[in-house]
Amino acid sequence: MVSMKVSVFGLGYVGTVSCGCLARDGMDVIGVDVNADKVALLNSGRAPIVEERISDLIADGVAAGRLRATTDAIDAVVNSDVSLVSVGTPSNGNGSLNLSAVQRVSEQIGRAIAIKDQRHLVVVRSTVLPGTVRCVVTPIITRESGKVRGEGFGICFNPEFLREGSSVEDYYNPPYTLIGRADDEDGRTAADLYAGIRADTYYTTIETAEMVKYASNAFHALKISFANEMGTIGQRLGVDSREVMDLVCRDTKLNISSRYMTPGFAFGGSCLPKDLRALLHKAREHDVETPVTRAILESNRAQIDRAIAMILDTRKRKVAMLGLAFKAGTDDLRESPLVIVTEALIGKGLDVRIYDRAISLARLTGANKTYIESEIPHISSLLVDDIEAAIAHGEVIVIGNRSPEVAAIADSCSPSQIVLDLAGLSIAKGTNAFEYHGISW
Repeated sequence: MVSMKVSVFGLGYVGTVSCGCLARDGMDVIGVDVNADKVALLNSGRAPIVEERISDLIADGVAAGRLRATTDAIDAVVNSDVSLVSVGTPSNGNGSLNLSAVQRVSEQIGRAIAIKDQRHLVVVRSTVLPGTVRCVVTPIITRESGKVRGEGFGICFNPEFLREGSSVEDYYNPPYTLIGRADDEDGRTAADLYAGIRADTYYTTIETAEMVKYASNAFHALKISFANEMGTIGQRLGVDSREVMDLVCRDTKLNISSRYMTPGFAFGGSCLPKDLRALLHKAREHDVETPVTRAILESNRAQIDRAIAMILDTRKRKVAMLGLAFKAGTDDLRESPLVIVTEALIGKGLDVRIYDRAISLARLTGANKTYIESEIPHISSLLVDDIEAAIAHGEVIVIGNRSPEVAAIADSCSPSQIVLDLAGLSIAKGTNAFEYHGISW
């Protein structure tokens, strides 16, 4: 077990739990807060919050001499190796983030670092938007300390995944430990705080770690709202909605999994759009408001419009569409978002060529032959059977699917071409320094 001296700024839920758990794990911990009552409570061995198990942890830590609290930030920083920033970041009236506490604490820590001889590590745990640690916290500490990040101090972002009511349990059983760092050594030091916890540790950039916290919370909120909407629809239809969602969650191959969770292009095909519309129509019949479910189709259309705008913004006229079906390995064109993109480009007068091996075969024998000939003959005439011919035509190459022949196009593209990736291939450029853009990355 690694032993460190740690100061924890902010004695709310996250800060108090961190104090109790770190002290239990053998660290020397100093809690810091502007509220003298919270400081006095902790110094008397009592927790300033109500949370399962935390009272015993605080009492044991104080009794063992491993935990104390203060309102003096300089005392805390000077007598610690690492400072955890766990102050609140509430909303302003317009929804923006109130960073006043983070800024105040950053100033205090910076002033204390100014008088320290040893390098000090600052680990931000407060929930802050991407760019906050790099563009707000770091400059303040630099200004107040007169020292440079990487020399006088290090900085990391380490999001917490604690739920009120079970935060101690969550502290010791996290999904993983995530460290956003600018320096590998700082990242390892931050991870040492949790050396006794059995969980995988992932290192990433500071901004990625900041964004993970927001993506996680947004997803949790989405799941709750989605389950509530499905529950209300089920109730109106006389269906046991709790059993429905229980069975939905038992599917760990598609439903509760990483499938469909990679940023990419819009969905299409014969199932998802149709079934969403049917479900929404049924909800309206029963006067059930479903804003989350309704927004799915709106969001999907926005992703299609985003792709069209990206292509038009290149100001190029010749476009090669690599893929037309809604996903690779199928000839299904029903509600394919790539068809919508292609029709929009044609409507704007662009010169388009399309390559899709599955569609080329379908034109001759497939089940979609009639659909191609009757519904989109203007697109059918733009199909070419040779991917190299399509690439040679395009000033802009649009990757629409992940088929093997599309994944291997890097060597066929020239430096003068622009590659817009809608499928998430992130193709390697090799020696060809063409311009590359992903739709959501």
